[in-house]
Amino acid sequence: MDTDRLLNFTGKLPKRLHGPLEKAMRKLPGVQKMMDAEYKALLADMEKDLRPYDDMIPPFSQMPDQGLPIEEIMGMMRQMQEKEDKRWRDGYASGAVYHGDPEHIAFMNRVYALHSQTNPLHADLWPSAVKYDAEIVAMTADMLHADEAERLHPGTKVCGSVTSGGTESILMAMKSYRDWARRRKGIKNPNIVIPITAHPAFDKAGEYFDIQVIRTPVGPDYRADMRAMQKAINKNTIALAGSAPTFPHGVIDPIPEMSALAHEQGVGFHTDACLGGFIVPWAEKLGYPVPVIDFRLPGVTTISVDTHKYGYTAKGTSVALYRHPGLRRYQYFSVTDWPGGLYASPTMTGSRPGGLMAVAWAVMVKLGREGYLDAARRILETGEQIREGIARIPGLYVLGDPLWIIAFGSNEVDIYRVLDALAHRGWSLSGLQFPAAIHIAVTLRHTQPGVPERFLADLADAVEEVRVQPPSSGGMAPIYGMAASIPFRGMVNDILQRYMDLLYKVPKSGRRRLR
Repeated sequence: MDTDRLLNFTGKLPKRLHGPLEKAMRKLPGVQKMMDAEYKALLADMEKDLRPYDDMIPPFSQMPDQGLPIEEIMGMMRQMQEKEDKRWRDGYASGAVYHGDPEHIAFMNRVYALHSQTNPLHADLWPSAVKYDAEIVAMTADMLHADEAERLHPGTKVCGSVTSGGTESILMAMKSYRDWARRRKGIKNPNIVIPITAHPAFDKAGEYFDIQVIRTPVGPDYRADMRAMQKAINKNTIALAGSAPTFPHGVIDPIPEMSALAHEQGVGFHTDACLGGFIVPWAEKLGYPVPVIDFRLPGVTTISVDTHKYGYTAKGTSVALYRHPGLRRYQYFSVTDWPGGLYASPTMTGSRPGGLMAVAWAVMVKLGREGYLDAARRILETGEQIREGIARIPGLYVLGDPLWIIAFGSNEVDIYRVLDALAHRGWSLSGLQFPAAIHIAVTLRHTQPGVPERFLADLADAVEEVRVQPPSSGGMAPIYGMAASIPFRGMVNDILQRYMDLLYKVPKSGRRRLR
């Protein structure tokens, strides 16, 4: 039996058998060698894409004997930046750069330059960093109706901390639930229940903090299936979570119903609003049909919100919010008997980049409520234009009912080949799986005049190209095609591990000297 037929056969077997079968297959003579050859061929083109500058700028695998002149260094870095700016500046990227206006970037750079040495770990040296940290949390909580929540629910006192990104915000919330459940309920084998569409950061929290992650299916609208979630809860469940919106399909889970279920079961509930925290409140104000996602719901106990996405700040900040300080304290880390003195830090990191916090504070104060409201309006209007345009292209369909993160697939053409055809036209979009689809996360870059029209025209051309032209080698289509066809997730994981190895591969170079 050849490899394709074997994989097709095993793919029809129950998933519980895939692990043992994969282990058995790997022991067959020559199988691992064959797999290594397949992986090498598959990753060869990706390596070229990851190292496009080696011919332009010699790689540094060793430090030069003497430092290079500043202008030479800046010249090399400008060459790379100029090539990369073209990928996002004109609206060709999904997500990634959420504001991108040159004046806005210049403002953030000025703020960072003033605060590049600050570190809130040393509060005595930089009380300004403490101010920024606390006020970012307060302004984010206010945007998410903290005052109203505190009026509605006595005992609520919304608080939080600034983290390095959405993943750390989710990690901190899950750690807090684990420690709370351990102390208050005596739960030693905790689990969390989340939809399959929830971000992998929850799985990372599970791996780091020894929490079992139970994933449940979603309905035909790609939102969490309430019955499945309820059925999955058991005596060791410490929290549920939902997304507002989900990364893959841009739909908002039924947060009111999910948080009510958590409240009824006496467990925590986390709203992952990393993507939507700076859009949904303004969408609600603008009259869009969005559910309540915040602490106005009595079952919501934590929220993650990324300032560095639609908060339009520099990369490297997010906010983890808690319903009350008692829960937030489980996030903290402290040591009282270290010879180096008393030590305490609120998040996973010790030293934190005060400069990035200063930028986040400055951007929020600069834009204000009206600035965020206007930005949300422009993004939502552009999202509607793109969603309706995609639905009009023959052979494509939109998944679910998204507002500004639009996923689309096809029953007529290979959607991953469409992804590659768009990449050849300069677009950088996200490939999805289960089902096969692509999504575009609309940002302010896409609200520029002519960008939505250019995207829709290029998309229509890409679909037609895939219809009439034979498949070509390279690109993401073979990667996603292989991942979709292999029933063994361990093999797919091999590809991901080898890809990450490539990220750190530096060709050997001679030691450079000062010229």
